[in-house]
This record gives sequence, structure tokens and C-alpha cells, in this order.
Amino acid sequence: MIYSAIPLAQTVIQLCKAKNLKHIVISPGSRNAPLTIGFTHDPFFKSYSIVDERCAAFFALGMAQQLKEPVAVVCTSGSALLNYYPAVAEAYYSNIPLVVLSADRPAHRVGIGDGQTINQPDVFKNHILYSANLKLDVKEEHWHLASEALPVFKTIEDKLDQVFHFQKSTQDFNEAEINTALNTVLVSNGPVHINIPLDEPLYNCVESLSVDPKVTEPESMNLEVDLETLEFCADDWNAAERKLILVGVNGPNEVEQEYLNCLAEDESVIVFTETTSNIHHETFFPNIDKIITPLNEEEFEKLQPEILLTFGGLIVSKRIKAFLRKYKPKQHWHIGTEPANDTFFCLNKHIKTTPNQFLKQFTKSITTVESPYKPTWTYIKALRTTAHEAVLKSIPYSDLKVFATILPALPKDSVLQLSNSATIRYTQLFNLDPSIAVFCNRGTSGIDGSTSTAIGCAAVNSKPTTLISGDLSFLYDSNGLWNNYIPDNFRVIVINNSGGGIFRILPGHKNTENFDYFFETKHELSCKQLAEMYKFSYQAVSDEVSLQEALESFFNKGAQPKLLEIFTPSTVNDTVILDYFKALR
Repeated sequence: MIYSAIPLAQTVIQLCKAKNLKHIVISPGSRNAPLTIGFTHDPFFKSYSIVDERCAAFFALGMAQQLKEPVAVVCTSGSALLNYYPAVAEAYYSNIPLVVLSADRPAHRVGIGDGQTINQPDVFKNHILYSANLKLDVKEEHWHLASEALPVFKTIEDKLDQVFHFQKSTQDFNEAEINTALNTVLVSNGPVHINIPLDEPLYNCVESLSVDPKVTEPESMNLEVDLETLEFCADDWNAAERKLILVGVNGPNEVEQEYLNCLAEDESVIVFTETTSNIHHETFFPNIDKIITPLNEEEFEKLQPEILLTFGGLIVSKRIKAFLRKYKPKQHWHIGTEPANDTFFCLNKHIKTTPNQFLKQFTKSITTVESPYKPTWTYIKALRTTAHEAVLKSIPYSDLKVFATILPALPKDSVLQLSNSATIRYTQLFNLDPSIAVFCNRGTSGIDGSTSTAIGCAAVNSKPTTLISGDLSFLYDSNGLWNNYIPDNFRVIVINNSGGGIFRILPGHKNTENFDYFFETKHELSCKQLAEMYKFSYQAVSDEVSLQEALESFFNKGAQPKLLEIFTPSTVNDTVILDYFKALR
């Protein structure tokens, strides 16, 4: 086998292998050549080549999201590393395991005007779980850098002994830092950064390893809930007549259905879910905005819970946040191993375990409570559903009509990736088939990287994957299509309303030149040329009839990925959605 001749590169690669980190996304460069050589010549690793570092990082994030294991990105020195930042921030707030391996110039070559050189150590310090800043391997020619007070040696053997001593100390330090970083990502879920100074020559190879790094195993996390906490929670739970469970971003099948069924039997409990919650029960309350937007003050007061229990990631609905901040529960408990967010300004208990583990223990200690709480809201949900269906029959062709048409057409047992802004919010108004797994980059809620994330997901998931995206989000991340790993069963639906349509719904002065140019950012672009360049099958529609016809074959198997561009009238969408919420009442 071929290895880089540089001991530090060998150490990084061997420890990644020992930690079972298999998937490596590499962006081309020279300074990272020792890492590229090591990863690509070892059949243990599956290496991917993505030129654009921002796309590469989101591609890796999409993979890690699906695999539920760390994925590494490897880049050269300089601004290449900064292009990882959007995905690093997303991984940080979405608790996705991402390992950043950045090659760097030696410290003595930084700050002197060399090209492709920036201050790389701790560059992600506000959005990282751990930063490991490694030391340069010590060679004889580096001796003048090892100490300001140079000793005088009687013999060359003495000098070589000292070089060996310093290299041994450096090797021990580097091994400890790499172990700590990789153990952190394995236990805590989130991004870590390992900065790796590498000196020339960068391309020299050897056929045997010169290092055998020590492997430190990560400490396992105790997920058992202590009995005192369990009893305290159960006593308060059983005494309350209004309990609200709110589920944020949650992976498919992370909570056993038997525990959900237990909660569903209690009339004093209502469970609000979002599209990204990936949990389902016919008595739960999806489509939060559809249910609560038309409420009056008296109804909001009746909905106010005594206990709020949350689990999962960040919440999409701004309306549920506003409601729970104004009508605060007496207690808010959050369940999760990651840090808890005090989203509603009343968090008083963070139970550090998985939702599944908590419910496994908790459901054995609670009893059902008679209450009008759930029956009242079940009745309101039924009214909203009836009104929703009636409105959809009467509205004109628009974004809302498009979502009502495409979502029921999605293949069962498939994966749905959603871009941010209007796309995720429209989708929240509809019920999806429970077999469809839903994902969206809600950590930072940015429009950057949605396409790359979806492609990373599709590359490691055997199920068909569909990305639904707005036009701005899709065009923003168009370099994500510059990718050799897109499967034929990947589908993209772009709703093109010629700009940032969500800004027309938000407060502001509309239909002015300033608004059109700086907020809505109107354009006349099409995705057709992109589809042709990246060898996607392309189809465009601009009315309900042609959309229905296109969907009849869009998800059929084909020899290449497909892109369906749906053009909608930008000046109608805001009126339709605002009237929709009024009509729900």
C-alpha cells in the first residue's frame, strides 16, 4: 500500500481509520496532498472529490445526516477552509457529526506574505465542538524553530537525540489531540476541526508506515434517567390536566411507536409535530400554523399548557414560538443529549438522555388523566382540516396550489429534502405519507447548501430522494450539481416564482422598485441550461394541468436524474396564502 511519507499525515489517517471514519470528501489542492494520498490509496476509505469547498461540506453534511456517523472533509490551506463555514455552522446547530481536516502552512510560514495562507487555528471557534491545532513534525532542519535558546551540542549524535525527543513529544501531542477531536464527534454529534500543518515535500510516498499512533477509546454516555428525576417528573405530569409535547427536527424511527401510542391515549396530552419531526400518529397535531394561526385570545388561553415537554432539534413555526413565549407553561422540560435551547424563556429542566430512553422509562410511571384538553383541540383540528380542503379547491394556480399538488404525488418510502424559506413553511401546512422521511437544514435555516445536502443524502441512501426548492435557494447552490455522485433516482422540483416570494408575505412596502430589486430580488432566470449542463432530464410547467401531467411520469425510473421547474405567478402568491389563513377561521 502507498502512504504519505509525512508522519503527521499518516497519524491523522490511521486514527480516522481506527475510529471507523469511512467517508472522506476531498477538495483538490496541493497542501492537502499528503492527506489525499493517504485516504485515496487505502481501500478502507470511500473518497469523494468535490471541487467547491462550500458544496463539499454540505455534501458531507447530507451524508452524515443519513449515515448518522461522522463524515470528513479535507481541504488545502487558505480561503478554502473558510468556505466550509456555512456547513460547519449548520452541523453545529443541527447536531450533525462533521470532521473538518484542513491542511495548513507551517507556523513560521504564516504572516510573512506567502500565498494561500491565513490564520487557520481556531477559525471556527464560535461554532465548533473541538478544535485540534496540531504541531508540525520536527526534523533536523527545523531545529532552529524548536527553541529560542539553542543549546550547544558536542556531537551530531546529541543533536539527533534531541531532534528525536522533540519529535516524540510532538507525536504524543498530536495523537492526543486527534483522539480527543474524533472522540468528541463520536460522542457529542456536531462538527470538530483538526488543523494540520504540513511541510514540503508534500508528494513523497512510502510503502510502509513509520508511526503506530495510540488509539484512545471514547467514554460512553450514561443515558439512564435517575429515579429521583423520573419520580419528580411523573408526579407533576400525573397531576397536570394540560400537557403539550412539541417535537422539533427528529430523525425517522428514533422514537419507538409503542411510546407514542401510550402518549396518544391520554386526553390531557396533545402532541404538536412538524414536518421535520418524522413521527406520526392519527391523534397527533401536525400542521401547527394551520391550527393556531386563526386562534383568538380566549382560545390561546385554553391552549396554554401547564407542562411543556420538548425534544428534537429547532422549531420551524414562528407562531408556536410566539404563542408559548406569551402563554408560558409553568414548567418546560427538554429531553436530549445536546445542549438545550431556552426557546420559550421558561426552560427549567434539561434531561440529558435520548427521547426514546426517557419515554421508555417515563411511560411506565405515568397514568392517563381525564381532561377536555385534547378533545377540544381535536375538534378544532377537524374544523381546520375541513376549511383547509375547501380553500384548496377554490384557490387559483399559485405556490400554495403547487404544493397541494406535488406533495401527495411523492413516492412512498422515499426521502424528501426541503430547502428553507417559503418551501419548508408551505410544506408544514400539509400531511405527508408517514413512510416519507423529511429533512431540512434548520440549524441555521439558510438557503445556502440545500441542493448539496440533498445530493449528499441521495449518494448514500438507496431510497429515491426528492429535493423541493425555491428558485433563489436552488440557483444559490447551483455548484452543488457539479458532482459525480448523483444517482439516477434523484429528483429536483424547483418552484420558480421569479424571486424571494416569502418577502411578499412579510411586512414591508411591496410593489416598489426598491422592494423588487433588494428584497424580492426579481429575476427572469430558468434552470433549463443548468439541467442541460449537468445532464439532468428537464421539464418545465406553468399551469395546473401541465403540472398534473408532468407528475404522472416524473418519479418513474430513468437513466438520469430529473429536474422539474414549476413557474408560478409571483404577484398572486402572497394574496393567496394570506387569504388562506383568514379562511381557516
